[in-house]
Amino acid sequence: MHDTAMEIGKAFFDTYLKTDTSLTIVDVGAQDVNGSLRSVAPPHHNYIGLDFVDGKGVDVVITDPYNLPLESNSVDVVVCSSCFEHSEFFWLLFIEIQRILKPDGLFYLNAPSNGMFHRYPVDCWRFYPDSGIALQNWGRKNGYNTALLESFTGKQKQGVWNDFVAVFLKDSQFIEKHPDRIQTIYSDVTNGLLYGDQDFTNFADQPEDRLVYIYNHQLKSDLETSKTEIIQRRQTIENLKDELSLKDKSLETSKNEIEKLNHQYQALIDYVHQKNVDLRTAESIFKKMYKNRLRKYALRLLLGKKMTRRISEWLRNTNFNTKQG
Repeated sequence: MHDTAMEIGKAFFDTYLKTDTSLTIVDVGAQDVNGSLRSVAPPHHNYIGLDFVDGKGVDVVITDPYNLPLESNSVDVVVCSSCFEHSEFFWLLFIEIQRILKPDGLFYLNAPSNGMFHRYPVDCWRFYPDSGIALQNWGRKNGYNTALLESFTGKQKQGVWNDFVAVFLKDSQFIEKHPDRIQTIYSDVTNGLLYGDQDFTNFADQPEDRLVYIYNHQLKSDLETSKTEIIQRRQTIENLKDELSLKDKSLETSKNEIEKLNHQYQALIDYVHQKNVDLRTAESIFKKMYKNRLRKYALRLLLGKKMTRRISEWLRNTNFNTKQG
């Protein structure tokens, strides 16, 4: 028996049997496999364990689960935990339990709402939140005034089982005898339903396994999305690196061009400066030549053209520079 089945079974005894004594309690499917409800049942009651096989916790071995070896209206409480999923015709077993209960008798049912396939010797059913109402109505259809006092689905503790739990009263006219409910002391549940209510409390449309699957699927999807984003961002970074490298190269080229232009500009300045120097030199020479020509012209006026030519020839012959005049 798993942990939550034991916890909720104890909560049932603490809630519904806390003031009663000397009751007859029948456990259908009572063999102690990793625990039994007998260990958490209140003392001083007549506890009878029924099962197909002999073993620890079994008082009576039965051969036909749809014909229990007990008198009608003879049992105060029937408990059945982790057994209905193994019953091929659990609805027949439910009616047989109604038969043996006293009119004010209680039936506590705990059956899986999820979980792995586990044959003992077969594994046929899982129970959803409306199962309790369906069994109540099945009891009424078979002539009993069955009342569903409460039902709910327990949450997982070790990540395996969600227990569907239901408590039935054989005859609803005795409902005032049982005012307390498990859900007042055990609140770790979903889809809780109380007698007379139409709506579930803590409603959940997804079983816990499905929520885990959805969460894992979403987590995986988010992980894949993150991986894709990381790849895209890495590619973007690589593209930016390439662009930066191109810009660095372009900047280097621009620097080289600027340096070349600076050299050309400096060369042009030097050229202009040299031309200015040449121009000033030419201007000086021109001024001197101009003065010499004026002198030559004046000499011509004074001596005449013929005499001036003779003097010039004499000067050339004697290697005098007319510029030194």
